[in-house]
Amino acid sequence: MAKKATSLSKVMVSAGISFTGKSRLHFVPEKAKINAAYYTDELLPLLLDDCHTLLGNEFVFQQDGAPAHTSHLTQNWLQKHCPDFIAKDEWPPNSPDINPLDFCVWGIVLQKYERYSPRPTNVAELKEVLQEIWNSLPLEVLQKAVLSFRKRLQACIRAEGGHFEYLLS
Repeated sequence: MAKKATSLSKVMVSAGISFTGKSRLHFVPEKAKINAAYYTDELLPLLLDDCHTLLGNEFVFQQDGAPAHTSHLTQNWLQKHCPDFIAKDEWPPNSPDINPLDFCVWGIVLQKYERYSPRPTNVAELKEVLQEIWNSLPLEVLQKAVLSFRKRLQACIRAEGGHFEYLLS
């Protein structure tokens, strides 16, 4: 008798890291449209609250090039509510190789999820598993990712904004 495969919906999460720790894991509702309005009304206040909790006012907020992040609404919101951030015109486009969450942390989370047993069978269980994995990430992993930022940024400059992984060896 064959076991029927269970298909889970995808779960979108938002989070942040710093040298001193990590934010909460913020789950985006399944039907939410991630546009600038949702991002500035729902996610950014939570992420900035996490930054202030971890670092007081001593942080620079970094995003990637997602449309919700680069919109005028978001950029204006950050100017009003954030002590310091990297504006869209100061950030290389399409640069996931620089963002520590993208080049390191999400990959580790995925590896841990792929080894997780038993597998979640529904979205609520999936969220629990992701939260457990997130909570278990060691500070040393985050620190290593953050410390590699400068080296990766310099390699990006040498590659004139293009792919640069080959320059990191």
